[in-house]
Amino acid sequence: MAFEEPGRRTRRPEESARPEKSGACEPTGNAWEFTDDRGVRVSGGSRRSPRIVAYVRAGAALDAYGLTPVAVYGSGHDSATVPDPAKAGSLGPTVGYLGVGARLDAAGLAALAPDLLVDVTYDGRTPYAVGEEPATAAEVPLAVLGVGAGTTLEGIVGRFAALAAALGGSARGAAGEWAAARRELGAAVAGAARPPRVLVLSAAGPEQVHIARPDAWPELCHLAALGVDLVRPLPASGVNWLTTDWEHALTLGAGADLVLADSRAHATAPAVLAALPAWQRLTAAATVLPWNPELPPAPGACAHFLREVAAAVGVR
Repeated sequence: MAFEEPGRRTRRPEESARPEKSGACEPTGNAWEFTDDRGVRVSGGSRRSPRIVAYVRAGAALDAYGLTPVAVYGSGHDSATVPDPAKAGSLGPTVGYLGVGARLDAAGLAALAPDLLVDVTYDGRTPYAVGEEPATAAEVPLAVLGVGAGTTLEGIVGRFAALAAALGGSARGAAGEWAAARRELGAAVAGAARPPRVLVLSAAGPEQVHIARPDAWPELCHLAALGVDLVRPLPASGVNWLTTDWEHALTLGAGADLVLADSRAHATAPAVLAALPAWQRLTAAATVLPWNPELPPAPGACAHFLREVAAAVGVR
């Protein structure tokens, strides 16, 4: 559950993938060039309609800039046949799904003739959902963007925006929507009698639950910066989560106004927990909202999340 877990195409002369120290993206003429968060520079020959294959979360983010992938793939938590709706965002049914990225091979990748492969990283070095070997063997540039602890939500969104700009994408005004949502949540928190107390979790059935460690999740850090009081488990095993039982979750969540529940397909849904006494007690006086730990890092998706939290805070 935890992220400690998180034919051959002929190479075109203008494409490259080489280590670089700079983090800048540098479009030149009809070519594109971008330095990813590993310090690797990737480039290609056309900015008009690049063929992108991406981890589903990354693909959903790029789609917000008008850069719809030809196909996406999942992580080891995901289905082999259908993408997780929480991660897929607004991706439409025309986008192909390749199953679990770790099983993607060079031949399958090359058959799609992509100009670019896009993944994320939680440690700043290792692609999360796909191996580097298939991309290298198929001679497809691989861009990897950081989404882990130590990065800010603004920074993550900004890096995807920079990649989109290098590829010729357009934000379509969503940045203003996100800024407005931040103001709405800030105003809702300021208007509350006290900062809203929020427990963030990922349910793993009737016996076990994972409690999020807020500092490991950039979007939760974003909530904290806007005044939300997040439950913080004491240090123990697990970098991103404290794995425990429901009785301990009840103790931690005492007095919670909101419960943010993991909405990804592999997490146990609130409807399934409805008959669980501990869940009933935990949520008796708390509003339950869906939380996507792999929110597509684009302004519109971030704005929607903040507005949901603001609305819940505003009615308390």
